[in-house]
Amino acid sequence: MHGRRVLSPACRLLPAALGCLLLLAACGDTPVRAVPFEQADSPACRAVAAHWPRTVGDLTPRVTAVQSEAVAAWGDPPIVARCGKQPPGPTTDQCIDVNGIDWVATELDDGTMFTTYGRSPAVEVLVPDAYDTAPLWLPAFTEAAGQVEQTLGHCSSAAG
Repeated sequence: MHGRRVLSPACRLLPAALGCLLLLAACGDTPVRAVPFEQADSPACRAVAAHWPRTVGDLTPRVTAVQSEAVAAWGDPPIVARCGKQPPGPTTDQCIDVNGIDWVATELDDGTMFTTYGRSPAVEVLVPDAYDTAPLWLPAFTEAAGQVEQTLGHCSSAAG
């Protein structure tokens, strides 16, 4: 091997070494860690994963540290979506309808967990506290969550 470094075409186009270092730093995001659910490889979750949104609001996709298409992330800090969760049963947590998808909202110490209700497998979306008005992020997931038919009932407005 030669002792010299081979630069990518993008780095060769930049006029200064500093520009190349900045480009490399921008591409060096740490992958998002999230554990896939047991049903992540089900046909239903493959259909969900094929419809993950390209962006969530103005947040762009992040690389995940798992080999599962059923896990996806956007932004920094990341909004994380996973398919394959066991559907929730009756709950006193708030239940909201967003574009015809029922979501159970569970407050966490560091954000809100939204889980589809009445669909098996369920889709979970974790929204960190860093983002205001967490339910406003859910419309981006309508198409993906809608890939799983709602056969287990609807949550009632009295549940939340």
